[in-house]
Amino acid sequence: MINTLPLLKYTHDHHDIKAINQWRSDVEQQLQECLEQGYSIRDIIRTRSDLIDEALQFLWQHADLQNSGLGLFAVGGYGRREMLPYSDVDIMILSEEQISPENEQKISTFISSLWDVGNFKPGISVRTIADCVSQATHDLTVATSLIEARLIDGNQNLAKWPRRIVSQSWTDKTFFDAKMQEQHKRYAQHNNTESNLEPDIKNAPGGIRDINQIGWIAKRHFRVNRIYDLVHLGFISEFELEVLEQAELFLWEIRHYLHRLTKRDENRLLFDYQREIAAKFGFVREEGKSPNYPIEQFMKQYYRTAQQVSTLNEMLLAYFNESVITPRLPQYEREIVDINANFKLVDNKLAVQHHKIFAENPSAILEIFYLLANRPEIEGIRARTLRLLTLAAKRINQAFRDNPVHQALFMSIIRSPYRLYETLVAMKRYGVLGNYIPAFGQITGLMQYDLFHIYTVDAHTLLLIRNLNRFKEPEFAKDFPVVSSVFQRLARRDIVYLAAIFHDIAKGRGGDHSELGAADAIEFCRNHGFTERECNLVAWLIQNHLLMSMTAQKKDISDPDVVQEFAEKLGDMEHLDYLYTLTVADINATNPTLWNTWRASLMRQLYTHARDVIRAGLGRPVDYQMLIEDTKFSASELLVNDFALEDVEKVWQELGDEYFIKESADEIAWHTRAILRHGDNPAPLVLLRAHRKSAQDAVQIFIYTQDQPNLFATTVAVLDRMNLDVQDARIITASTSFSLDTYVVLDRFGNLLSDPEREATVVNALVSALSQSDQYPGLMQRRIPRQLRHFDIQNTVDISFNAALQQNMVEISTLDHPGLLAKVGGLFMMQGLDIHSARIVTLGERAEDIFFVTKKDGHAMSAEEAQVFAERLKAALDQASHQVCSQS
Repeated sequence: MINTLPLLKYTHDHHDIKAINQWRSDVEQQLQECLEQGYSIRDIIRTRSDLIDEALQFLWQHADLQNSGLGLFAVGGYGRREMLPYSDVDIMILSEEQISPENEQKISTFISSLWDVGNFKPGISVRTIADCVSQATHDLTVATSLIEARLIDGNQNLAKWPRRIVSQSWTDKTFFDAKMQEQHKRYAQHNNTESNLEPDIKNAPGGIRDINQIGWIAKRHFRVNRIYDLVHLGFISEFELEVLEQAELFLWEIRHYLHRLTKRDENRLLFDYQREIAAKFGFVREEGKSPNYPIEQFMKQYYRTAQQVSTLNEMLLAYFNESVITPRLPQYEREIVDINANFKLVDNKLAVQHHKIFAENPSAILEIFYLLANRPEIEGIRARTLRLLTLAAKRINQAFRDNPVHQALFMSIIRSPYRLYETLVAMKRYGVLGNYIPAFGQITGLMQYDLFHIYTVDAHTLLLIRNLNRFKEPEFAKDFPVVSSVFQRLARRDIVYLAAIFHDIAKGRGGDHSELGAADAIEFCRNHGFTERECNLVAWLIQNHLLMSMTAQKKDISDPDVVQEFAEKLGDMEHLDYLYTLTVADINATNPTLWNTWRASLMRQLYTHARDVIRAGLGRPVDYQMLIEDTKFSASELLVNDFALEDVEKVWQELGDEYFIKESADEIAWHTRAILRHGDNPAPLVLLRAHRKSAQDAVQIFIYTQDQPNLFATTVAVLDRMNLDVQDARIITASTSFSLDTYVVLDRFGNLLSDPEREATVVNALVSALSQSDQYPGLMQRRIPRQLRHFDIQNTVDISFNAALQQNMVEISTLDHPGLLAKVGGLFMMQGLDIHSARIVTLGERAEDIFFVTKKDGHAMSAEEAQVFAERLKAALDQASHQVCSQS
């Protein structure tokens, strides 16, 4: 029991209502000390509620309301006696009849004194019983608050009226349906997942509201004051109650620290607070572990807790609906269909034939999911059966996993034609998947502290399988036409499904997760009847699941040598087809905002080029001369009706062979046509068009202008000002000192090509800046996104020599932030380096960009010059990152 400072002493000593302020501050300090001494957060928040009761009773009596016939009620969280440091103090003043002028004056005095106190944040309603009836009938929020109304002071005869009003205004069914609809809307506001990077611990799925929801619906029907009382009524088991109470304590404690840190009623567990709150729970940095390890472990506990809460919320409310509401509906007749000795359908949901099924026949644990995945008419699992299932799942052990019957059942689920994703989600949710594959249990709730992986590892893995499954559905084929056709001709889809399950399963262990996951997969596949060749294919996909995305995003896939090297790593079409489908599904399941038509075109281009190489035969050297001639011929065919071939050849003679190797015939024709039409005009030429393979959101910008030292830096600075994100850049300098530059950009607003005025603005800004070759436009100052300030990215600069291009390849990895590319371009300009091409990759908070450069004389830097420049570039990046992280 917490002994607190008496309010009466303060008010007696100071003779002033405002003395409550000092009393409240002293009490809060005392409560914080009690928490640090090991008192339960439950005792802390309830003691706070009791102390607020004491203060309000004092003010009620001070306003001479004790004999007024009115009732002072606590409502909302205060009504439940759940008060955090900055929680709202929600109260209701209730009257049986219309309030007299005398009492209105006293109420006004009471309310004024509440505001005078200062450190309360009151939410006040004044109602008659008739008002309550009217408002509760039409307003679910009012009805919900009345369920938990608790009389603090005043007329005792009013104590039972709030719940009585709700019972009269709402039936079990109307209240249940309204609260469930409200919950669905709340879930939608939080992406229908417990796994948000910055979760709202009060309102998101698995948060405090989910626990409240169980209480509201149960209290409305059973007329109880505590969830504990529901155990005796058979609504909730002792085990389920313990899980809920432990989760509630954990969430309350997080919320307590959020209030303390922010000094307000904050419920969002933002990156700003995660590290400090993790430390409060004892998660501290360990030697040999990542600096973000404490956060990841703390958030893992949060996500697992949230999943437990949302699962119990789903199960208990479904049980209430099935056992209380549905049987009381008019003309209700239960429909029962026997399936086999273990299961039956009750109202189209699976149910056990008797409560000992899972104990007597353990294979039923997997059989129920086999039925769910293979019979589309089944709508789910009955709540009573779910309760038995979650308990049975805890008994899955190695003997269970080694049983050939169980192994065959599991693979039958993986190979099922219907609802594979939904079935695996249910298996995870009810503890079966994590116990059948223990390594999967280890990644449940595991998050990575970055902006790239926006889901927990387990959620990402299952979303990957959902994406793969969607490739066979016509409605998704139009968005993924090539990969869908490839997926549908795979000989064994179970191979790519198992590669998906195991591709990230070793994350968090240390070491190379691809290699460790491949080893796990081989053992699993051997135990489940796969041939050695099939085991090796699954393992290869896991080991190389990043190969295609990294090649497409970080390398110049217009270079035949790059494609040749990639194709040789695959070896045949089977490996290419499996890897392509896995890669596209993986990117979309990592962070949907990463997938756009530009990235889609990169993957598609790499796939088709590698396919052509494999079909032509591996090991054959690239015939560059034939490639150049074929490209020129195709481009000339597009130009022959508009221009004389000698004029075309005159333009082409100024360009090197690399141009015709890396550019497509379509792009060469576009460039050539524009240059010939531009003629001898000295002004820069700037053209925009939709990217030939990415018309939805990628825009090509072609610039033809006299070469100048600050060309790249100036261009990217202007594009940044125009809210255009550069994805790819290619700079070709003709022998006449003219530069042909092509940029692929993504438009942050998505209206560049559909808004003629904006398009003209971009073109004019580029022409103006490039016409003033002696001036650099400088950088636009933008507010740094809040989330970026919490990431400590190790800046790296690696400079190597590319013998084939006779250029230096500069690779940088740094914290992404507005204007980064323009800053880097300026650094290259000051160093006197020409950029010939660039590949820009942004992965969450991290930018991983590659530049191909030479000195002004066309030669590459020496090893010594490269080392000096690398040191200068890294120092500049360190300074820029420090400025980003120090901004408030």
